[in-house]
Amino acid sequence: MTSPNSPLQNHLLAALSAEDFARLLPDLELIPMPLGWAVCESGGHMAYVYFPTTSIVSLLYVMENGATAEIAVTGNEGLVGISLFMGGESTPGRAVVQSAGYGYRLKSAVLKREFAKGEHLQHLALRYTQALITQMSQTAVCNRHHTVDQQLCRWLLMSLDRLPGNELSMTQELIANMLGVRREGVTEAAGRLQAAGLIHYSRGKINVLDRPKLEQRVCECYAVVKKEFDRLLPDHLQREATAASRG
Repeated sequence: MTSPNSPLQNHLLAALSAEDFARLLPDLELIPMPLGWAVCESGGHMAYVYFPTTSIVSLLYVMENGATAEIAVTGNEGLVGISLFMGGESTPGRAVVQSAGYGYRLKSAVLKREFAKGEHLQHLALRYTQALITQMSQTAVCNRHHTVDQQLCRWLLMSLDRLPGNELSMTQELIANMLGVRREGVTEAAGRLQAAGLIHYSRGKINVLDRPKLEQRVCECYAVVKKEFDRLLPDHLQREATAASRG
């Protein structure tokens, strides 16, 4: 069993070989990741890469007028800070914690050193980046062609995949900012899902009551992204590497 806070709760770290994990472990720092915390700002240079464990981070694009829209989400399946190993050093987007929890951070110099070795961490980081690009592309298509109801279902399911339970702490205003739609649209969509018995929403808490029916309502975008993550970062690799890391 993992401890209440363990680097192995992050799937990328858990998928490392025992040798690579042991080499990184002294440099992994556990940190709280509170709701609304800006992990990185648009154009800023990152001093760390972050591996969420029980938190979820939204990657947002910010317009000149301050309006935002979520382009991707990452949690215990990945990392925040791909620009550090892709050569760009900074990004035009903004990363904000959408669900509070914990994560581990690693100094950028350590990440670059490990990435330069060309071993398992590099392989996993590049596969994760490919999956993330798929998510960004599909999100753009979804926001253009699908209803707010479908977008909300997709967003809920993607969030649930990264959390241990069925409850999310999230205001409708924050969801609207993530999806880049009017708050009234989210209110109406959430109301329809609640009336159908799929969710219960009260005081910033969303409890998913019927996930199978939520999956029936969602557009194909959720399945496309999930299939790509499962293909590039299969669970059996995570389980095998976790067992090896624990000896």
